Amino acid sequence: MITVMKFGGTSVGSPEALRRAAKIITDGKGSKVIVVSAMSGITNFLVKGADGSHEDRNGLIEEFERKHVDVACQLFEGKQLDEFMKDFGERMDKFRELFSDEAASKDPYYRDNIISQGERFSSLILGHVLRAAGVRSVALTSEDCGIYAEGRPLSGSADLQKTESVMNIKVKPYIDDGVIPVITGFYGIKNDGHPLTFGRGGSDYSAAVVANAMNADLLEIWTDVDGFMSADPRIVPDAIKIEEMNFGEAAELAYFGARVLHPRTIEPVRIKHIPLKVRNSFKPEEPGTIIHHLRKPRDDMLRSVAMKTDLSIIAISSAEIAFHPEMVARIIEKIADNEVVIYSISTSLSTVAFLVHSNDVKSIFAKLNTLDPGDIERIEVKNDMALVCAVGDNLLSKCGVSAEIFTAVKEARANVEMISEGASDVSLNFVVPMSRVTDVVRILHGKYAGGIR
Repeated sequence: MITVMKFGGTSVGSPEALRRAAKIITDGKGSKVIVVSAMSGITNFLVKGADGSHEDRNGLIEEFERKHVDVACQLFEGKQLDEFMKDFGERMDKFRELFSDEAASKDPYYRDNIISQGERFSSLILGHVLRAAGVRSVALTSEDCGIYAEGRPLSGSADLQKTESVMNIKVKPYIDDGVIPVITGFYGIKNDGHPLTFGRGGSDYSAAVVANAMNADLLEIWTDVDGFMSADPRIVPDAIKIEEMNFGEAAELAYFGARVLHPRTIEPVRIKHIPLKVRNSFKPEEPGTIIHHLRKPRDDMLRSVAMKTDLSIIAISSAEIAFHPEMVARIIEKIADNEVVIYSISTSLSTVAFLVHSNDVKSIFAKLNTLDPGDIERIEVKNDMALVCAVGDNLLSKCGVSAEIFTAVKEARANVEMISEGASDVSLNFVVPMSRVTDVVRILHGKYAGGIR
């Protein structure tokens, strides 16, 4: 049995957390492959260096080094510390060389290389923690493993077929020999060797890619929450943990607001029917939430209610736009040109509306202004919007569900500004003003999600 275990930033963010992660690993049964995020706060720190917003570049390198050495000095001593510092020094030399290379800084994938450095060092530390505990382990980078990626800078996708082929050559022998690989999350490499990150939070996705490549029996995402909840407990205090979900439900919740799992994590394991567990590294006794392809009949109408705030609706009007799909295609291409996420689309005869994050509105307007002025009559924006995602197994096949949900929305005295129904059979998504969204979530949860188990 092969289990891929991914540890997030808070799960490797301190000496105590690293010791706890090592114990979780050593207590587990069967063969294991570990994937790690950077230590908490490190990636944000590196982003400042990559985009030039850090005032003192040399100071940044020194602070980065000090953060990791301070942790190591609390974990190791004597020969163990010497061995770690030797490996650490070799990686730091490469990082300094990269950071000071003016030619490299002009490469479009330079930022990917810089902001993925945190994973290279957290994997090294955890690998040495395991070795100090008497476990045979090896710290591997994505380059070492052959995790291949393709796409634009800061927005890569894994080449699953090539990754599987190469990882079975480079990583599988370690597993067969009883050695635990500790692998960098967050990024892969292009065919030319350039690092390419999978987007913020992409280490979850990396772990799913590794699980896919290794044909794992289980993927465990170790984080700082107990699992998926029936609602955000900060909004709904009586929300409860969901013990079991199917892939579709988890994907919808992750995409539309639940911050438990990166939404792209699901697909690489779903296509191979690899079960996924979300577990809390600070409470390893908790079983967490298991996600798989099985569907068990349930009586509850909703499994969970999630929300995403700080959104805006951009409505673009043009005469009979519905009869000009090529114009709609051009508009979508312009909006998505800067990796803008479109959460929902709605159309009528003369209007197409997009739901996007409010931070993206300014850049979207700049792109839309490059279109032919004769194509667009009017652009309107509604700010301070929030998306509600109501998720349930085969939700839309149940008669009267939409009516019941919108009756609850009426009780919250909220206007529905936009609806997305039918794109998925497990969710109904709609937009309400941010000022009313918490009331909507609480009422929906109280009426229809309180019996979830």
